[in-house]
Amino acid sequence: MARRRAAYQKPKQNRFAMILVTLVLFMLIVAVNFRKAELKERQAIYQAKQEELQRKIDQEEARAEEIKEYEKYTQTQKYIEDMAKEKLGLVYEDEIVFKTEGE
Repeated sequence: MARRRAAYQKPKQNRFAMILVTLVLFMLIVAVNFRKAELKERQAIYQAKQEELQRKIDQEEARAEEIKEYEKYTQTQKYIEDMAKEKLGLVYEDEIVFKTEGE
C-alpha cells in the first residue's frame, strides 16, 4: 500500500511544480513588460533630446555661415567706406550730404 500512496502523491507534486513554474514565468513576463515600458519612456526622452541638440547644431552652423559671410564683407572696400561714413563722418569730396534739422 505504501507504493500506492507514493504513486498518488507524485501527480500532486507535479501539479505543484507546474503551478510554481507557471507563477515564476508569469512574474518574469510582468517584470520584462514593466522594464520594456520604462525603456520606451527613456527612448522617447532621449529622442527628444537628440532632436533638440540637432536643432541647436543646425542653428550654430547657420550662425557660423553668417559669420563667414560677415568676415568676407569686412574685407571689402564697401565695408571700409561704410564704416568711415558711419563712425568718422567722412564723405567723398564730390559727395553732397543733406542733413535734417534734428541732426
